Amino acid sequence: MSQGPSNSQGTGKVNLLKKVPALKDGDFTLAECTAILLYLSRKYNTPDHWYPSDIQKRAQVDEYLSWHHANIRANAPKTMWIKVLIPLFTGQPLPSEKLQEVMEGLSTSLKQFEERFLQDKAFIIGSEISLADLVAIVELMQPVGVGCDIFEDRPRLMEWRRRVEDAVGKELFFQAHEMILNIKELSNIQIDPQLKEQLAPVLMKMLK
Repeated sequence: MSQGPSNSQGTGKVNLLKKVPALKDGDFTLAECTAILLYLSRKYNTPDHWYPSDIQKRAQVDEYLSWHHANIRANAPKTMWIKVLIPLFTGQPLPSEKLQEVMEGLSTSLKQFEERFLQDKAFIIGSEISLADLVAIVELMQPVGVGCDIFEDRPRLMEWRRRVEDAVGKELFFQAHEMILNIKELSNIQIDPQLKEQLAPVLMKMLK
């Protein structure tokens, strides 16, 4: 679900922005994870709770997806860049103040998420899981993968995460997040020096 740069020629042919994810369905191509999820839900006529036919419930999903980009997505993935990916490509750890700044912004977003969207509901739009919950959880598992347990001391958020796990199925949930939860293992791999030179400035720009 999360986006990032890609130097793959194959990706560039599918997505002119050269970012993942990218979808190719026959001659049709599509970029941006939210657009891809909505396209797939419509094409394959997924169960109604994912993107409800009820106009008001669907509007609630759309409302969360619109808010998500400038809030949760603006902060949560940065923890992974700061703690693992940027040090891996630059060879230098970032100052702890940078992580603290991101965590403060994320904390504000999480407070808004709980108070504005979760409230006392089981899921973001009510009693059933939707694409809004799916998009949210994928971003929020990224800090967990690098050792920033954002669910700790947030019982309402933790209970929501457990309900999402149960709704998706625990085995599938952890299979889908396997790479994120093991992201620290990337620190042990050797990166081609030329690739480091190309990607280091790109990654640094992402945090500005």
